[in-house]
Amino acid sequence: MAWTTVLLRVAECGGRVARLAGDLCGHLGLPLLWRAPKTEGCGVRGQVVLPPPGGTFIEGRAAGLAPVTVAYERQGTGEPVVLLHGLGCQRQAWDPVVPLLTGHREIVAMDLPGFGWSPDLDPGVPRDLETAAAWLGSVFTALHVDRPHVVGHSLGGLIALHLGQAGLVRSVTALAPAGFWTAAERRYAYAMLTAAHNGVRLLPDAVLERLPHTAVARAALTGTLYGDPDLCPPEWVTMVLRALRDSAAFKATLRAGRAPNLFTGDIPDIPVTVAWGTRDRLLPPWQADRLRAMIPPARLVPLYGCGHVPMLDAPDLVARVILQATEPPHEAAASNPAPAGTDAP
Repeated sequence: MAWTTVLLRVAECGGRVARLAGDLCGHLGLPLLWRAPKTEGCGVRGQVVLPPPGGTFIEGRAAGLAPVTVAYERQGTGEPVVLLHGLGCQRQAWDPVVPLLTGHREIVAMDLPGFGWSPDLDPGVPRDLETAAAWLGSVFTALHVDRPHVVGHSLGGLIALHLGQAGLVRSVTALAPAGFWTAAERRYAYAMLTAAHNGVRLLPDAVLERLPHTAVARAALTGTLYGDPDLCPPEWVTMVLRALRDSAAFKATLRAGRAPNLFTGDIPDIPVTVAWGTRDRLLPPWQADRLRAMIPPARLVPLYGCGHVPMLDAPDLVARVILQATEPPHEAAASNPAPAGTDAP
């Protein structure tokens, strides 16, 4: 609970903390914008920079539903892969991984409604997972993407699994998908997320800009989400906090997540890969066993040393998992991947 405690205490202090943070940054000469250092090879961690605002928007029209508009970015060539982020996040959560994929796949990263730059759902659109699969299917149609591969993280992972059940995708890759918790585990995760959301909403902009530049605060703010907080550049932390603060659909999505049996049944005839950080403190990795019991053919990949958001902890590893899970059939046969159910990445 360290990072949520910090947020709440900072919020209580308000402007005094902002002045102290500003003074500290001034004395230390800390930059306002982090810039990528030169790296060798494909050191993607060194390439994470603040993204420009906005994006391209597209509207999906599912039968019987009001139109749904989402912001997205599309790049690369090859098999189409759609990336879905987690609760309180935005499409830029995938930025460390995308450069490793675009030379091999066509990547569509989107903001779910009410997160990032996507407007929230029309009040008449239900927030259940079956409806989400329906309007996402209409977005795929609008994008002229026929049954893409879908990769989802946390909330996005749960949605991806429902897209698989609906037969709307070629494959499903779920990173620490939500919904496979006990009642006690859900209450714990909700308490963490709610405290973080409530606390960050009270933070002045000056604090959001400057607080993550201190090593102690950065470790406290990110320790629950990442396996190694030292890998988080200060501006990455600021971006994460802003995305959490500005998530219009945060509370409504949490309420919808209290429904029982968020996922039941199997996903026949579609490859499913489940990857879970071994140091996930928000959704513990043993929850993967419950998913595996429902979908026995699913391939389970442990992400060693990763926390709940493995895209920054180990972008190279996450990219390898995605590339293998989304291989075209002829490439998959040629590479002779490990059988379903094994742990090899």
